[in-house]
Amino acid sequence: MPASTRHHRALAVFVHCLGILAAVPALPAAAPPAAAAPPPAAAPTPQPAMPSAPPAVPTPTRAAPPVAKPPVTVAVVPESTPAPRYRIQVRNSGPTPVDTTVRQELPAGASATAITAGGRATRDAGRSAIEVTWQLKLPARSTTTLGTALTAAAPDRPLTAPACAFDRAGSRPYDCATATWNGVAPAAAAERSEPPPWRRTPVLLAALAAVVVLAVGGAWIWRRRRRPVAAALTGGGPGTVYPRPAAPRPEQIRRRPSVWLIVPVAAAVLAGTVGTAAWTATRQAAAIDTDGQPTGGAWVGRGVNGTVGEPLRESAFEFTVYRVACRPGGEARRCEATVGVRNLTREQQSWHGRLQRAYLPDGNFVSADEQATRAANQGRDVFAQPMAGGARTVLPLVFTVAGQAPEQLELRSGVFSAGVRVDVP
Repeated sequence: MPASTRHHRALAVFVHCLGILAAVPALPAAAPPAAAAPPPAAAPTPQPAMPSAPPAVPTPTRAAPPVAKPPVTVAVVPESTPAPRYRIQVRNSGPTPVDTTVRQELPAGASATAITAGGRATRDAGRSAIEVTWQLKLPARSTTTLGTALTAAAPDRPLTAPACAFDRAGSRPYDCATATWNGVAPAAAAERSEPPPWRRTPVLLAALAAVVVLAVGGAWIWRRRRRPVAAALTGGGPGTVYPRPAAPRPEQIRRRPSVWLIVPVAAAVLAGTVGTAAWTATRQAAAIDTDGQPTGGAWVGRGVNGTVGEPLRESAFEFTVYRVACRPGGEARRCEATVGVRNLTREQQSWHGRLQRAYLPDGNFVSADEQATRAANQGRDVFAQPMAGGARTVLPLVFTVAGQAPEQLELRSGVFSAGVRVDVP
């Protein structure tokens, strides 16, 4: 046998033995003898092991359980009166009495002229807005109606006055609602702001230019058709108004419209075109919101600006800021905003505390203080889990600012959402 063949066979046998030795540890171990096994009575009861998910399979994100409906709910209704007047209904649907503090935020420049018994208008330290406060003890399964009448410098301007019900200490909100009193009927306002088409200057100019063009064109065509007939009638042809084929036809001079017709028509058309273009450009320029957020590119939705108590919608959420209160302090001040959040979609949506911002007068901003917000929500982390589709909640957001109180709040559902901005009075 050649030496090379012997070497190959020896190598194959060696590799085969290594494979057998490597497979021996994988064989099941032999069962211990029955005599060495402990008695059944002494053996502990085995506990079934919980199956574990494979590490490669991600755990699906679960939406937060819906927040329990508070026992106290609030509804605000504006009344149809010449002066601003609101009716606040506070309902306790629970089986036990509840002590609550009801606060109604008054719009800037307004003051209360009439308040139902038990309420008083106050101005907290560090706040420029005035609010009406009631301390109530709501009986079980009852509804209490409150009312306020306001006066404002501009009686025709719509006024929004939100109201919230808090616990006895006034720190944890139960529920909030808002309403807007309109001093001018919507139909009258629309009629006054948008005149009918036949009363708009550009439309009148365009119609006048069209009438002039049609009149001049019709006169010119009529004169051109009448000229050959008149020339034939003045000729000496025998019994016909048309010249004989054999007779030489005189050369006809093509007449053009006179200058005194062209110039007015051109001026009218030019005036109508310029007026229409100027009117369109003015309307488009007036519709531009220079303070709005970007609406294209990486932003989703359109940025919306509003005031306290006004529901503002963005791509996924509807935000309503009902109240903003800042505690007096030195370098670090705690400002608490009572915010209503509604998920407008059917799917769960995540939102983050770092995206909720308070803008200071110097142009800088601070994000929501997540630790302080968690403490204000009775230890619940409102940003930990997504919000279920169609859910609504009212919660406090806390911002720790340095120096002056914020001028504006910026709230958004996602990183690329245009968000909403609320002016703080």
